[in-house]
Amino acid sequence: MAKQLPKRDLENVGLGVTGACVALVTLVVAALIFMVAQKGLSAFVKDGVSVVEFFTGTKWDLANTAENGLPYTGALPLIVTSFAVMVLSTLIALPIAIGSAIFAVEISPKFGSKIFQPLIELLTGIPSVVFGLIGFHVVVGLMKSVFHVSTRLGILPGAIVLAVMILPSIISVSETALKAVPKEYEEASLALGATHIETVFRVSVPAASSGIAASIVLGIGRAIGEAMAIIMVAGNVANMPGLFKSVRFLTTAVASEMSYASGLQRQALFSIALVLFLFIMLINVVLNTLLKRKKG
Repeated sequence: MAKQLPKRDLENVGLGVTGACVALVTLVVAALIFMVAQKGLSAFVKDGVSVVEFFTGTKWDLANTAENGLPYTGALPLIVTSFAVMVLSTLIALPIAIGSAIFAVEISPKFGSKIFQPLIELLTGIPSVVFGLIGFHVVVGLMKSVFHVSTRLGILPGAIVLAVMILPSIISVSETALKAVPKEYEEASLALGATHIETVFRVSVPAASSGIAASIVLGIGRAIGEAMAIIMVAGNVANMPGLFKSVRFLTTAVASEMSYASGLQRQALFSIALVLFLFIMLINVVLNTLLKRKKG
C-alpha cells in the first residue's frame, strides 16, 4: 500500500495548490490590464490621437480620415449611448429582479427552489443571439406598433432586451445573498413584534445589501458588455442617443470593426476597450464606497 503523507505535508500541498491558483488568476488579470492599457493608450501617446477629440468629438469613422490625416475618432456618441442604455436597462431590470429574489427566498421558498430557480437557470443559458432575434421580431415590432415610429431601432428596444438579459444575473446573486442572512436576525425581528414583510425589508434586505450590490455590478457588466443582441435591436450607426434612432455602442464598435481594422484603427478600438474597462472599475469603486459609508 502507498504510504500516506503526514497531515502537515498534505496541508502544505493544499496551501501550495490554492496559492498557485490565486497567483495564476492574478497574473491573468494583470496581463489583461497591461495589454488593454498599453494598446489603448498608444493611440494617444504614439499615434497622435487627441484625448479631447476622442472624448468630445461626435464623429466616429475609422474608414475615412480628417484634414489632419487621422481617422475620425470622436467616441462621444458611443460613450453616451452605452451609458444611457446601461442606466435605462438597469432601472428596468433592478426592481423586477430584486422583487423576484425576495419573493422566491422570503415569501415562497418552495416555489422559488422548485419552479423559479430552474426557470432562471434556463434563462441564463440562452445565447445572446437568441435574445437578439426575439427582441428584433417582438420588441422592435412592438415599438413600431405602439409608438407609430418609422424606424424601430434605438435605445428603448435595446434597453428592454438588455433588461431581460441581465435579470438572471441579478436574481441569482441576490437570492444567494438573501439566503446567507442568518435566520437569527429575522427571528429576533419577529420576536420584537415586526411583521414578516417589515422583517424582510428592514432586516433581511439591508443585511444582504453587499451581495445585492454585487449582483447590480454583475448585471451592469453584462449590460455594458453585450454586443450581438444590441446590434440586432439598436442598430449600428454612431449617432447621439435617441429612443428610436439607430445607434452604436462601445461594444458594437469593437465587435463590428476589429475584424478588418489595422494600425491606428485597431489602437483606437483598444482605446474603446480601455474606456469600458475603466468604466466598470469606476462602478465597482463607487458602489463599494457607498456600501462602506452605509455600514459605517
